[in-house]
Amino acid sequence: MTAETAAAGSARPLVLVVEDEPDIAELERYNLEAEGFAVELAFDGARALEAIARRVPDLVVLDLMLPGMSGLELCRKLRGQTATARLPLLMVTARGSEADRVLGLELGADDYMVKPFSPRELAARVRALLRRSAMAAETAGGESYQRGRLRIDFATYEVFVDGQPRTLTARELELLKFFVRHPLRVYTREQLLDQVWGREAFVEPRTVDVHIRRLRQQLERDDSRPRAILTVRNVGYRFNPEGLD
Repeated sequence: MTAETAAAGSARPLVLVVEDEPDIAELERYNLEAEGFAVELAFDGARALEAIARRVPDLVVLDLMLPGMSGLELCRKLRGQTATARLPLLMVTARGSEADRVLGLELGADDYMVKPFSPRELAARVRALLRRSAMAAETAGGESYQRGRLRIDFATYEVFVDGQPRTLTARELELLKFFVRHPLRVYTREQLLDQVWGREAFVEPRTVDVHIRRLRQQLERDDSRPRAILTVRNVGYRFNPEGLD
């Protein structure tokens, strides 16, 4: 390999595929590399953590059913570490029940795919997540927000409630940023999907509910009686800045 080839290869986004079935892992690797991504494989959660410790990838494709440490537990660990708290994470699994999807999203997955899926759809979802992550990083710099109990530094991705740091995923931070920029107006789930996830995203309206619930757990004094992120019955959601006072 020449120096030029190595430099070109290093510029490709790195996708870590965590999948315990070798045939599926190799198929995902082949198709993602054909789409221009660099790919590293890990066949269980422990090896995935070792790979991430060596180099944090640009995105993780994570199987739910793994030997030893489950995909859900690995997701929880990644979201609990500063270096990977906002790492784009696409969860894939043969289990397609709504409960599984909701649990994965609540633990911090950015998107969810059910096996079997087409290689083209996998590549499209990876590109969409990377695009949204890059856009969030570009637009966040140098901005801040403070009202009552809440302070946000968009340049450093830091969120403080009552002076205490809160760890939000990139998508949760984007949703919160949209709310604080558009207070009082009511938005439907579909409008929030378009504005925060983007039209190229492959997510369901229920995804909005999951992220709203997670934001309330971080922001509200009592998330069962929210005052800042309000539900407008049969319509959608509204951000009320006075609820932060």
